[in-house]
Amino acid sequence: MKQLIKPQKLQQNDLVATVSLSGCSAGNFPARYQHGKKQFEETFGVRIVEMPNSLRTDLYDNPQLRLDDMMMAFKNPDIKAILTNIGGDETIRLLRYMTDEHFEIIRNNPKIFLGMSDTTANHFMCMKAGISSFYSPCTMFGFGENCGIVDITAQSVRKTLFSTEPIGQLPESKEYIVERVYWDDKNNTMRKRIPTDGNHFIQGNKTVRGRLIGGCMELLTMMNNTSIWPSNDEFEDAILFVETSEEMPTPETFCYFLRNLGAMGVLERINGILFGRPGGEFTADDKEAKEQWLAQYQKFDEKLLKVCKEYGRNDMPIVTNMDFGHTVPQIILPYGALTEIDPTNKTVSILENAVI
Repeated sequence: MKQLIKPQKLQQNDLVATVSLSGCSAGNFPARYQHGKKQFEETFGVRIVEMPNSLRTDLYDNPQLRLDDMMMAFKNPDIKAILTNIGGDETIRLLRYMTDEHFEIIRNNPKIFLGMSDTTANHFMCMKAGISSFYSPCTMFGFGENCGIVDITAQSVRKTLFSTEPIGQLPESKEYIVERVYWDDKNNTMRKRIPTDGNHFIQGNKTVRGRLIGGCMELLTMMNNTSIWPSNDEFEDAILFVETSEEMPTPETFCYFLRNLGAMGVLERINGILFGRPGGEFTADDKEAKEQWLAQYQKFDEKLLKVCKEYGRNDMPIVTNMDFGHTVPQIILPYGALTEIDPTNKTVSILENAVI
């Protein structure tokens, strides 16, 4: 995988733009948005400004306006970072309106771009333009939790976005949040936490290195064979990171996704796989849903091992149960950053700085 252009680091009092490139939740749940905005500003000492359409509720019929906001934020020299409000399932529609000029705007104005889930498509737009972006929480998910911005997440943001030092070993949480709290309850209900035993090194005994590429499984499937999908050569020696959404795709669906990567020749080229804790949500009193989710949870590892064996990659290091994607807390993953998986010492480390 080629090395990507790194953006400038964030500093105190910098201006961060929020955008809604997929769902309109920021306009539909303004209290949740304002809570996330307030926590992000207070935790990291920056100022947030909304792009013109960031808080609109009628963007379904206006994908061009979403793209306009993204380009406006990239072109504005006063804006140092762009933070997506939430994911969804519509970002792929922006591709219809993108021209070579849009990719040139991104390339000529590299800056920190943050988001997850459906924002995977925007990350691949940035990657096609040649700049590194950051798989991270959104304004409303991760940064807008009613328990505050979790320490591991805050630490990851500071080390990744505010420092030019190598990021180093990625932290592991001892607990995570999966219980659903409805956003119209004005954050009065605290989400409960579940203990976890950290990263699972399920395969491989040799240390490998590679540059990070990946995102949400559903979006990786949706982007396949589009203009922003990388060539197989760009997966050469990369480390693939993958996670699944709150829609809770089954382990069988995950298996089909992996086999597609195998059939395309991607699995034979990459050096390792990082798998985020599978996304899923249930209400506190729905014990049956919780039990079903936890029972499914273990099967994702089984599918990874099965498909890698099918394609002759049963020696490749795989780490699962990681803190990124549709889970809280989350760590930040910089696209294109040189990363090491060490199965012997059971560590995953980013060996370089992500910003300059």
